[in-house]
Amino acid sequence: MAEENAEKKDEAIPENVVYIGKKPAMNYVLAVVTQFNNGARNVIIKARGNTISRAVDVEEITRNRFVTDSKVSDIRLSSEELTNEDGTKSKVSAIQITLVK
Repeated sequence: MAEENAEKKDEAIPENVVYIGKKPAMNYVLAVVTQFNNGARNVIIKARGNTISRAVDVEEITRNRFVTDSKVSDIRLSSEELTNEDGTKSKVSAIQITLVK
């Protein structure tokens, strides 16, 4: 049963998407650079809420220091409605940055 869930999870997340969380920015920079080194033509950086600024940092560090021949091809802003633990709903801002090599 756990293996089936892991397979479904792998299928749901495309390889060229990096979700930004609370880890240091360099962890995500490494993930983006690894995607490009594995042959990806574009990498999508996704974040929401307080991690949006970290996503922008990851994009800038990647583009200026590690993959200098990459450029930002698309930036999408949105808001998502999340249900809190107490059952209330709140809107959270989200960003999607597409880097192309």
